[in-house]
Parts: sequence; C-alpha cells; structure tokens
Amino acid sequence: MGKNIVILGSQWGDEGKGKIVDLLMDHADIVVRFQGGHNAGHTLVINGQKTILRLIPSGILHPHVQCLIGNGVVLSPTALLQEIGELEKKGVSVTDRLRISDACVLLLPYHVALDQAREKAKGKAAIGTTGRGIGPAYEDKVARRAIRFGDLFDEKHFRAKLEEALDYHNFILKNYHQHEPVDFNSLCDNVLALIPQLKMMRADVSALLAKYREQGKRMIFEGAQGTLLDVDHGTYPFVTSSNTVAGAASVGSGFGPRYFDYILGITKAYVTRVGAGPFPTELHDEIGKRLAERGHEFGSVTGRPRRCGWLDMVALRRSIQLNSLSGLCVTKLDVLDGLETIRICTQYNLHGKKIAELPTDVAELAACQPIYEDLPGWSESTIGAQEFSALPKNAQNYLLHMEKLAGVPIDIISTGPDRKETIILRHPLMAEEPTVC
Repeated sequence: MGKNIVILGSQWGDEGKGKIVDLLMDHADIVVRFQGGHNAGHTLVINGQKTILRLIPSGILHPHVQCLIGNGVVLSPTALLQEIGELEKKGVSVTDRLRISDACVLLLPYHVALDQAREKAKGKAAIGTTGRGIGPAYEDKVARRAIRFGDLFDEKHFRAKLEEALDYHNFILKNYHQHEPVDFNSLCDNVLALIPQLKMMRADVSALLAKYREQGKRMIFEGAQGTLLDVDHGTYPFVTSSNTVAGAASVGSGFGPRYFDYILGITKAYVTRVGAGPFPTELHDEIGKRLAERGHEFGSVTGRPRRCGWLDMVALRRSIQLNSLSGLCVTKLDVLDGLETIRICTQYNLHGKKIAELPTDVAELAACQPIYEDLPGWSESTIGAQEFSALPKNAQNYLLHMEKLAGVPIDIISTGPDRKETIILRHPLMAEEPTVC
C-alpha cells in the first residue's frame, strides 16, 4: 500500500474520521489537516478516555507524530490556543510537534459576528452553520482581503491589513445587520498578545512536506466535514465553505496530487446530517430515534442533534466517484445491532422516474424518494469485534452487499468508539494483500 494517504468523510460529515486517523497513526509519521476550521469536531476514545479535537490533527496523541496545519485551513488563534491548553492539561505535548502554514487564513471575531448575524437574519431559511465564522473567513480569502497567519509576525503590516479588513466588515455589520461594530484597538491588542505563543509554530508546510516525502515518511492527510458538504460538489447551498473532496488535500497543503497513494472514505453504516438541506433517506420514525440514541448522534463541537437515515448508496457512489476512493472504512456498525430489517437505498424515484445518479440540483434532490432493498438484520452484538469472522452472519452479509454496491473494497470496519474496537481487513499504510470479506 501507499506511504501518503488521504482520509476523508464520504457522507455529510460526522462519520468517525478522527478515530481512524488516530488508529492508523501507529504506522505513520506525519498528519496534515488541509481544510475546514474549528467547526469540525473529531472525537477520539482511547481506553475509555474521550478527547475532542477541532483544529489540531488527530495524530497529536501519538508522541512520535509531527502534526501540520495546511494553508487550506481557516485558523482561529484563540480557538487553537484553547485547544492546545486542553491537551496540555492532559499531559499531551503540542507546540513542539505542531506546525502551521504561514498561508493559513486567520479567523477573527468579526467573522463570527458576521456569520451569526447572517444566520439570524435568514430565520427559517438559515443554512445551519455552526456560527463560528468559517464562511466569512473563506470569503475573505477568495476576495483577497484575508489576513494570513504569516501576517501576524510583522506588526506594522498586520495593523494595516486589520484596519482595512475591519473597516469593510464593520460597515456591513453596522449598516446591514444593525450589529455593534468590532473595536479595532481591542481586537488588535488581543491578537498581538498571542504572538509569543504562536510564533514557534509557523512554518512553510509545503516545503516541509516535500522534505518528508524525500525522507520516505509515511503521511496521512486528514479531511474535515464530508464529501456531500463540499462547496462545489455538495448539496449547495447547504454545504460548508471549503472543498472537502480528496483533491483539496493537494490544494490545501501544497503537496503534489501525484504523490498520493491511497484514499480512504469513512462511511457510516447508516447516514446522518446536521443542519438544513435535502436528505432522501432521513427517518422520522422510531427507528430514526433509535439510531440517534444508540449512535449518540449529537455534534461533538456544537451539541446539535443529527438527523438519521438509512444508508444511501446513490449518494455514496457519487462520493466514491468524486474522490476516486481506494477503499471504505465502515463505522458504527454496532448501532444497527438488534434491528429486524435493515434497508439500503439503491435508487431514487424522481417524479415517477427511477434514477441511479445523485441530482446536482438541490430542489430535485429534495424531491427524490428512496427506493430500498431490504436485508435481514441481526440480534447478536457486534460491539468490540476485531475479526470479520466474529461478526454475526447477517452483519457480514450486509457489509458484503454494501461492498458489492459500492464497487470498492471495505478495508476497515469500526465496531465501537474505542481505538481497539476495529476490524482491519487491509491496512492503507502497510504492504498487505487484501483480505476478502
């Protein structure tokens, strides 16, 4: 298998990427975050102890691992330092192993104010953002008015850029949203006060990655959110503000696209979604409630409840296509334990016509009705299984059928939240022949 792999979500996020990145770090040297911000929560459970990461890559709990934040991330300095503080209280060394691209866009309080004011103004038509300023920060990047991490270390330059940006955003806040403006002097002083804590972590991440590649290091590129939230290829406008597909790993880190060897798509055994937007297989019945309760489906960062539904192979096939996935990791299989019947959506009915492709128009997708195949469930527990043969026969059949419909191998199966509760059929970072389910 490859030395440089991408791990990303293949649905609407919350698939369990953090656990899998952490699990595979035993055989890796470097982990890179390449998009998103502190709106993404990655939950790790190790020996029963839970750790939630938002900005810092999921390999930070491994002392041998170098962690990098690439240029595609929007970085809140206060959120970063808060997260570092939480980890250091647990005895985790961070600042000596974390490096941040000078090209990261800074996410500052006026971005948060704008995000929240906009969502409030939209009322029932709100997109359902986390309200953490992610979208406005990416807007500044595209508009070429962003303040970047490297700008912090030239005070005169930083002050000039902040004054210009704040003048623009305060005008919108005050005149369009009737919101109190953000005070320049207070914000400037607060940010400048953080520089001594941040300075040692600045780096040319692209150059570091080139060096590590020459040294033969094994590297994991960690995505946030999920493929169907991609700003270009997701259910627009109910999406995040960055590209979440595999191609973003190159753009968001400065690592050449031909250097990736393997792409792993993390896929729940069912589907969840947070916030607004179409969701063809969403369940509004007792089974939907059961999935939410058994799967503890609440956002690790926001606490918001997740909508739950049956596995959607139409959407998953689009994700496989967009990302050129090498393999799948199926998570939360144990949540399906005890169900008499398990359904898989294989096609949609759109205005009386059967379709097998995910519509790109959000109104058409909202009008789609799922067409299901029913499979027998299982009464036995799958929790903690570490061998495929240890799974109930019907659970094995469910995975085999899922693999057939997907057209790519299932390489990893997660059977619980803890790192050890995992079945590895083919290790993405190790030269092993595939083990057929």
